[in-house]
Order: sequence, then structure tokens, then C-alpha cells
Amino acid sequence: MTRPVPPLFTPRPRFGDQVPPAIFPPVLGALALGLAWRRAAETLAVPGAVADLILGAMTLLFLFCAMAYAVKFARRPGVLPEDLRVLPGRAGLSAMVLSVYLVAAALVPIAPRAALVLLGAGFALHGGLVLLVLRALIAGPPGQRRVTPVWHLQFVGFIVGAVPAQALGLAGFATAILYATGVAALAIWGASLVQFVREDVPAPLRPLLAIHLAPANLLGTVAILTDKTGLAWVCAGLAVLLAALLLVRGPWLLRAGFSPFWGALTFPLATLASFLLAMAAAGQGAGFRIAGGLVLVAATLAIAPILFKVMQAWAKGGLGARTNAARA
Repeated sequence: MTRPVPPLFTPRPRFGDQVPPAIFPPVLGALALGLAWRRAAETLAVPGAVADLILGAMTLLFLFCAMAYAVKFARRPGVLPEDLRVLPGRAGLSAMVLSVYLVAAALVPIAPRAALVLLGAGFALHGGLVLLVLRALIAGPPGQRRVTPVWHLQFVGFIVGAVPAQALGLAGFATAILYATGVAALAIWGASLVQFVREDVPAPLRPLLAIHLAPANLLGTVAILTDKTGLAWVCAGLAVLLAALLLVRGPWLLRAGFSPFWGALTFPLATLASFLLAMAAAGQGAGFRIAGGLVLVAATLAIAPILFKVMQAWAKGGLGARTNAARA
């Protein structure tokens, strides 16, 4: 019996074959960080060039990552529902869509018409994603229907689009999103609290709990931008409480060590800094200016290495397999 002759070489994987959606959460956080620095330029008198540099670089990085995923999707559209079956995929694709809103927000001061077009595209993509998620939840096994912090990105994430909408003069639309997503956020917080009391969260998944902070930050930001000061103060109290709990439980939260799920820490940190600075800009007290500046520095020091490590893992080729990303 003759033994099969081994191949002379192993084919190299093509670019884009297994782009992991896990690359998008830290990109989302870095874009939000750039917008926080832009707000700091108005509140703390820091150079505006810092924000422009971050936003320019992160917009290019997002476009590169989105193009890579588009290549994967074009080769086999079935990768999209497959990525939505796993938690890293659902979180990553949600972050990818929310990043469109942030790029629109970055364009508002320099190209408002382009920002408006991009905002509309973001809402269309987000609506399509929610439909796919709902389909996956209904058709999938019961265990997949458990409430997770990622639900905030999917069902409350429209509030991110309210920020550029308000800046473009669509205050009524932004207010409608504020109230609708506020109800959704309350429902997810409540269900998550009941679930958390009943059972422990596995150590590798604990960094995702930081996502619970993001809706409070964003709801508060839109509230203060639309002159709903009372609601903004309620959101500020909730945000400070959640941030304090996450800080106190930091060792427990990060016990499993670094993983791609650490990308979930970046967006809440950046939006907290932006919210506090927005409160300061609205004349709600010097304490918000100090707290916002401190959180902004902490967010910058945390987000940069997380983004670097996730991108490094992607470049080395192991991130797709580690996060069970679909292959084209």
C-alpha cells in the first residue's frame, strides 16, 4: 500500500478569510476616545490637534478593518450569521456598526453632509443587524437567548447615533431615540441584575460587564445635549455608581487575564470621560471637569495598549481561531 505524498507546501491563508469581529470593540473605544478628546478641547483647553490626530488615525483603522470584513463577507455571505452565533462575533459586529455612528460624529464639524449620509447608513446597518440578531435568538438554542451586556450594544446602541443626530440639528429625533433606548436599557439592566444575583459570571466573560456602564454615559450625554438636565443628573449618578462598582471589583473583573474581551472595557471608559466633560461644558460644576479630565487620562492609558494587543493578535493570525470567527 502506497502512502500518500505530503504536499510540497502549505497554502497560505488569503487576506480576509477569517477576519475576527473581535477587532472592532477596541476600535469603537478608540473612536469614542477621539471624540472625548475633542470635547476636552472645548472644556479643558487642550490642543484640538490631539483629537484630530486620534480621530483621523482611528477612522482609517476602522475603514481598513471594515474593508477586511467586507472581503470575508463577499467571499461567503454565510459568515455573517455564523459570526452572530457566538458571543465574540455578536459583540464585534455590533461594535462595527456603532463605529459608523462615531465616524459620522467625527465628520460633523468638517463635512456635515457626509456625516448625515453616514448617519443614515449607520441606522440602516444597525436596523439590519438587529433583525439578524433577533432571527438568531429565535432560531437558536434556548441558552443563546440569555441576556448579556452585549444586548446593550444591539438594542440600546441606537443612542450612539443620537449624538451626531443632535449635532446635525435633529434634536427631536435625538430625543425620541433617548426615550426609546432608555426604556430598553432599563429592561436589560433589570434582567441582568436578576441573572447576576442568581448565578456567577464565568471569569473569561466578566470584562463584558463593563458594557453596562456605556448606556448610562450615552443616555446622559444626549440628555445634557438636549437640555434635559434633570435626566442627565440621574444618568450621572448611575454612571458614577456603576463606574465605582467596576473599579472596586476590578481584580475580580479581570481575573482571567488578558483576552480579546478586554476590548469591551474601552468604549465605556471613553464615553464616561466624554459624558463627564459634557456635564462640565454645560455648567454643571467644576467637579465634572476634574473627574472628566482624570477619566480621560485613564481611558487613554488603558485603551491604547488594549487596541495594540488585539490588533497584534489579529496580525499574528491567532485571533480568529481564539474567538471562533467564521471562515470564508
